[in-house]
Amino acid sequence: MTTSTPDHNTDNVVDLFTGKPYSSRLNRRIIRLAPELDGLEMIYSNETHPNKLFSVKVLCWALRADGEVVGLVPWLDDIMPCTEIQDPLNGHWEGWYDPGMDEGFFEAPIHKVLEVETAAEYYEVDCETDSDVVQELPDTIGTHAVLSSDGFKSITLKEVVSWRLLYDGTVQGMLIDDEKIISTPVLPGDACLYSAKGEETFCYFFQHHIANKIKAQDPEALAAISMLVES
Repeated sequence: MTTSTPDHNTDNVVDLFTGKPYSSRLNRRIIRLAPELDGLEMIYSNETHPNKLFSVKVLCWALRADGEVVGLVPWLDDIMPCTEIQDPLNGHWEGWYDPGMDEGFFEAPIHKVLEVETAAEYYEVDCETDSDVVQELPDTIGTHAVLSSDGFKSITLKEVVSWRLLYDGTVQGMLIDDEKIISTPVLPGDACLYSAKGEETFCYFFQHHIANKIKAQDPEALAAISMLVES
């Protein structure tokens, strides 16, 4: 088996799924996370309400291999860099917002940039496979996974306990396998946790305020789910 060397030029190797140079994909992978603990939010718009702006809490800040730092939010069926949310119907990133200071901004805050860069330098990891775990953060924004096996005729909500960063840059939302619980409370890194993406019935992520509305059978929340199913 051969491996790439640092001076090997991969610019002429194209990823079949994205159409972008393979080296670009490697540079864009996430290598370190820093939790958002001060309530900073992502601001977004959508075509359904063209005169309004909406906000969701930022989960964490991510450092990419190319040095870029970007906020991450659970979004529909994935966790997304805020700046890459460009769907006119479901949402279009407009910036970040600090509710404590009542200020908007468009660049990652310098204190989070310094935090994640310093941590990446200090905790330099050497992994053998792409699936090795680099880091795991507790979920701090009340994210829930929506599970359904019958086309949303019935749904199950499960709390996301943590977010696991793998060496290949993938970030996984981790759920509890109730049959494997040995001790409580279940903390990040517990053996009973598994990736939401590994659950066949997984559909979407929702933050806690939406999840609570769904639990309460709120008509607007249920209507929003219906729209997602139809789309």
